[in-house]
Amino acid sequence: MESCRFDFAIMAESADMEQLLMSFKKFAIHGDTKATGKELNGKNWAKLCKDCKIIDGKNVTATDVDIVFSKVKQKTSRVVTYEEFQRALEDLAPKRFKGQSKEEALESIYKLVEGREPTNVGVTKMAKAKAVDRLTDASRYTGSHKERFDDSGKGKGREGREEIVEKTGYVGAYKNAGTYDGKMKTEK
Repeated sequence: MESCRFDFAIMAESADMEQLLMSFKKFAIHGDTKATGKELNGKNWAKLCKDCKIIDGKNVTATDVDIVFSKVKQKTSRVVTYEEFQRALEDLAPKRFKGQSKEEALESIYKLVEGREPTNVGVTKMAKAKAVDRLTDASRYTGSHKERFDDSGKGKGREGREEIVEKTGYVGAYKNAGTYDGKMKTEK
């Protein structure tokens, strides 16, 4: 019975570590299209700590997070690997959970990070104001700007910006263009 309980604890721990690795990878690739998910930069480390509520403002601040990041990374590197990430969490755990033993604090900090992913709260949204609608309504444009859009408000492209020369031999606004040949045939 003891061995069964022990096996269950190991399985649970390995599942938790998988969740931790998954969170690490999600934060590692956040905001970087070229990222592989194997290394976490300082900006995303700070985001992870903020989003997972490791930074609480009292015991752990953004400065503490940056100091720990600098401490665990290689001297010449700008990123941390998964192993260095775990070491960083080990350094922050006793500071974040002061009343707990080192093992309990580490377990608690792992629980904060496990299964989490980057949030997009506060991301700039498109403004939907009456002023924007009024300013982008092409039917209200006057002067040369009016020439750049058709009746539906769709832009004309190059035709609306440049005077395109027609090489017909007629003056631009001449209404009877193309009728000369017809007149000459009727006169003969």
